[in-house]
Amino acid sequence: MSTMLAYRIHSFGGPEVFRSERIDVPEPRAGEVLVRVRTASANPVDNKTRAGKYPLIREDKLPYTLGRDFAGVVERVGADVTNWKPGDEVYGFVGQGQGAYAEFVAVDEDALARPPSTADRVTAGAVPLAALTAWQGLFDHGGLEAGQRVLIHAGAGGVGHFAVQFAKQKGAEVFVTASGDGIDFVRSLGADHVIDYRAQRFEDLAPDMDLVFDLVGGETQSRSWAVVARGGALISTLTEPSQTEASSHGAHAARYTARHDGTQLTTIASLIDAGSVRVVIAETFPFNAAADALARLEKGHVRGKIVVEVSGTT
Repeated sequence: MSTMLAYRIHSFGGPEVFRSERIDVPEPRAGEVLVRVRTASANPVDNKTRAGKYPLIREDKLPYTLGRDFAGVVERVGADVTNWKPGDEVYGFVGQGQGAYAEFVAVDEDALARPPSTADRVTAGAVPLAALTAWQGLFDHGGLEAGQRVLIHAGAGGVGHFAVQFAKQKGAEVFVTASGDGIDFVRSLGADHVIDYRAQRFEDLAPDMDLVFDLVGGETQSRSWAVVARGGALISTLTEPSQTEASSHGAHAARYTARHDGTQLTTIASLIDAGSVRVVIAETFPFNAAADALARLEKGHVRGKIVVEVSGTT
């Protein structure tokens, strides 16, 4: 059996537990596609998983290959796969399966889509997890509609910068919290109202929100109930919002985990190709510096996405 290079953890802990090793190339099962990974992105869930703070990956899943999304080329397909063939360019989200910080990844065929035709592989690799998280939070869970008001916390980050653009594209009135150079950045993405959270209280500037999209958690989430309109929603990627508060506001509240969806990725690719959504790359790292990519993400205040170049992009 052939082998590949992958970045894995054998135990939970700090950056020192994240290391490269050679492992077997996965064999695609029925309904799966083996993809040669070209680029993968850095996401907060990678650092949480490494530290043992992501509840869906516990010790019985170790050793575990990190990395959740990628762009690449179909190497071969498993039985019953009809949508893809070797040589097809694809991008996708692996969910909680075998990670994308590897030279190959086997994924469900329905998790894949053709990447934006206008995007290079670095750009395409930055999209799947962050964009799906934003899309599903706003629309599947938040029910955002044209003409509604949405407050997006941390709009300058990987998920946030997609959320701002998707909400504008939908026709919502978009309020965003940011700071420093993130203020001008989210304005450039089309935010209608930008709140400097270090100098201003969003409670005073963003009343009656139909949806609060929480990418921060903690005190920010708790304070957000002050601006949720009756009948509105508070949706978080981090911690479960208070159902007591939700009941008192007649509101919907939920925490969710993104799921793979090739159909949604196809829609997102069309928005990128139309110029309605742009993908902002903050930094790129070579595969042998994947640990540095995650360390940079962990430092915070990243504008857009960090991408790891797993193999050649020519």
